[in-house]
Amino acid sequence: MPGEPFIPETITVHLGRPNEDAENVTVSFPDYVKNVASSEIFPTWPEESLRANIYAITTFALNRVYTEWYRSRGYDFDITNSTQYDQKFIYGREIFENISELVDELFTDYVVRQGSVEPLFTQFCNGTTVQCEGLSQWGTVDLAEMGYTPYQILQHYYGDDINIVKNAPISPYIPSYPDIVLKLGIQSNEVRDIQIRLNRISRNYPAIPKIPVTDGVFDEPTEEAVKKFQEIFNLQQTGTVDKSTWYKIMYIYTSVKKLAELNSEGLSLEDVQKQFTGDLSIGMQTMEVRALQYFLAVIGAYYADVQPVDITGYFGEQTENSVKSFQQVFGLPQTGVVDRQTWLDIYRAYLGIVESVPSTEGSDVILYPGRVLREGMRGEDVKVIQEYLTLINQTYPNIPAVENTGYFGPVTRSSVLAFQKQFGLPANGIVGAATWNEIAGVYSDLKYGYDKRPYQNPGYVIQ
Repeated sequence: MPGEPFIPETITVHLGRPNEDAENVTVSFPDYVKNVASSEIFPTWPEESLRANIYAITTFALNRVYTEWYRSRGYDFDITNSTQYDQKFIYGREIFENISELVDELFTDYVVRQGSVEPLFTQFCNGTTVQCEGLSQWGTVDLAEMGYTPYQILQHYYGDDINIVKNAPISPYIPSYPDIVLKLGIQSNEVRDIQIRLNRISRNYPAIPKIPVTDGVFDEPTEEAVKKFQEIFNLQQTGTVDKSTWYKIMYIYTSVKKLAELNSEGLSLEDVQKQFTGDLSIGMQTMEVRALQYFLAVIGAYYADVQPVDITGYFGEQTENSVKSFQQVFGLPQTGVVDRQTWLDIYRAYLGIVESVPSTEGSDVILYPGRVLREGMRGEDVKVIQEYLTLINQTYPNIPAVENTGYFGPVTRSSVLAFQKQFGLPANGIVGAATWNEIAGVYSDLKYGYDKRPYQNPGYVIQ
């Protein structure tokens, strides 16, 4: 599921029950709400009643989109037109004019439970032939005639602890799966999403071990939790999160928190807040910008049409032009802003270089391996960073030397922390792209007397 809710530009409706062989149609979101409202309620009802029903119809649909209720189960649609499961939608039907005007005013508003961010599962029924726990459509008429406002009508059915979010942003629907297999060493908001969700799922499935730190770094405890989840739910036990594992986690998380039910446990702001900055754009100065510049510097060395960039940590005009050139090469809108899609494509392009280009180019100063290194991890890349730090110790004795065991233990962490403090980096003891680049640069200067990193002069380009 996404982070904070938004209004999708379009919604895909299955014209039948979920498992029924039926057509899918994609319509604009406001047109969908107009159709359902024209199919479910009567245009002659009091306006306060119509407004309350439109809020409920809109919010119900947003809950389906936000929780990826059907897509997380492998379907290629957002909602059905079966009233057994969802809301009545009659493709091609006539829309009532007064309902159309009200929907144009209200379709960016939705109902939430106070303290929660997800659109409430606003269950409703007609209140005559069918009774339910949620809103009674015919009952709203009686309440409106008694002088209730739309908000008071909604409170009557869903409780006093609701709010109406106004003017939510409109955005194209983007699947929550990042289209990159999440595995040991990857650092991203999506990893944090997985960590938070697995920890909540473990309350219902205690065999899944708790992940101690949910900071967006895919570490060994995260890998173990993923493996146990995969074992319980009959998935291949890889310890990595591909599309099938991602959506199974999303589906089980929605189920245990009852996000698609009226008595939802709710999602707090903490549950959906991003660990890392959202879009990167001109004027920003962060470690994420520094990492972005590193990736672009490498990509620019191997792709002739991607402009190289200096690694300064400041997002200036040079960085913006480099981003635009990358977006042009990879068929993205040339905005110069690094949104989620641009960042994922940059990371994919970088990993492709790491996997396909010789790692040393005649030097022992190598590219960042593409995975974050932190305490508890093992591997050849850990051994490399230990060798770099040990040589740096000869000139900077306050940075401890480390045995190149390939295990990232407390001594390695202390050495990384000392290096970060010495060279003005955020001191967290973790080796990401920016810290790797700084360590490699100091190592290169001390060993060779000049910059000998592979992206400085690769000798050939990919295109």
